[in-house]
Order: sequence, then C-alpha cells, then structure tokens
Amino acid sequence: MDLYFEITGNGHPVVLIHSGGADLRQWTFLVSLLAKNYKVIAFDGRGAGKSPSPIKHANYVEDVLALMDHLKLNQATIIGHSMGGQIATDFALNYSERVSKLVLIAPSLTGFSYSKEFEQYHNKILENAPDIDKMLELALHSPTYQVVIDSPHKDLTVQMLRHHFERMLKWPTDFCMKWPQPPGIERLGELNPKTLFIIGKKDLADNFQVAGCFRKVPNIHFIEIKDADHMLPLTHSKDLYQEITGFMED
Repeated sequence: MDLYFEITGNGHPVVLIHSGGADLRQWTFLVSLLAKNYKVIAFDGRGAGKSPSPIKHANYVEDVLALMDHLKLNQATIIGHSMGGQIATDFALNYSERVSKLVLIAPSLTGFSYSKEFEQYHNKILENAPDIDKMLELALHSPTYQVVIDSPHKDLTVQMLRHHFERMLKWPTDFCMKWPQPPGIERLGELNPKTLFIIGKKDLADNFQVAGCFRKVPNIHFIEIKDADHMLPLTHSKDLYQEITGFMED
C-alpha cells in the first residue's frame, strides 16, 4: 500500500475520504471525536498530502478498495466529503458489500453537469497557474469558503489548498481521473447502503442540485446544517459528530 494513512481509536472501522484541494488534515477535529468509540482510518488520496503523485491516471475508487484490503477490513462505514463523497458514492455502488453505512458530506457526483459559473470559477483559477498566490486569492473568493475564511480554521484551509496547488502543478500533463462506468448519477437508485447526506445551508447552488439527484437513493436521510458553507469538516465537526454517531448507532 503506497497511500499514506493514519489509524486512531478502536472499534467498528470508519474510513474517511477527504475533498479535493485538501488532505487528511481536514478530518483532524472529527477524528478526535470519532476515535472515542470507533477505529478511524484517514488517508491522503493519491496526489494529496503525504501520498505519492499519480503517474498518468488515478482510480480513487480502486484506491479505497486497495486500502481496505490492505487493512483487512471486510466492511466499514465510509464517510466522504465533496470529491471524497463522489468517491464514496461510486465505491458504494460498485462494492456495496464492503460498506456498512454511507455518510456523504456535500458530495460531488460523477456525471453531474455543473453550471457555467462553477466551471468558469475553476477555469479562472487554472488560468493563473503557476502563480499560486493568485490562484489562492481567486479560489478563496468563493461562497465555498465564506464561513471557514472567517473562522479559526482559515490558516489550515489555506495551507491545504496551497499544498494542493503546488502538487497539482507537477502532475503529468496527460493526467486523468478514472471513474467507474456508467456514472454515479445514472445509478443512484441502485445505492444499497443506508445513507446519510449532510450539507451546509450556505453551500453552492450546484451542490444543492447534486443533493436533489440523491433523492433517488432508496434509503437516505438528509440533514442541513445552518451557518455552514462547504467546509463543514473544519467548521462544524461537533455537529457532524453528533449526526454521524446518531446515524451509525441507529
């Protein structure tokens, strides 16, 4: 196993999958809470944190499977945030027998068509490469970070995002992400594990549209957290802990 991971606590295993633009540090506060009663596995995705960079492509779903196999975890609760939620969803669709319960925190979704505004925002950031300071300035000027930017967790957010940009600029020019087919948006009705969907009320409109797609999931419960943007694992770890543990113990 070449991915960097950390294990904290004992009990039923919980695997945490971080968002794009971040690494396992985004789970720092939630891990300390969950580890009181669970075995918590947080890892850096390929190309993030202390894990190796991708060569030509990355299959993040298969990476989760390889990690669980390496740790001899037959089944675990899977928790994913943003792109980590996208990975978690596709993993649960393809390996449902390995997922005891599924927690999605403001997930993205394979096959979802994002708005022009969303695409323009990301394109503008990339157009300013390799000026990382300018990329950071543009990235943080978004509703995605409207709450966390005024919180005690601003510095950690900036550190993770800067590290992400620095590493991303060194990836191969032909790098691509490999996702299972057909895309998740076409298969949500097949999602078997009991699912908890959490989103901040101040998140992007696109992410609420994604939430609407998840209404197709047979056994899903939705929760909105007030005064939260997209970065709930940093700003609302206690709220997440209460909702997740209640869901897991139900």
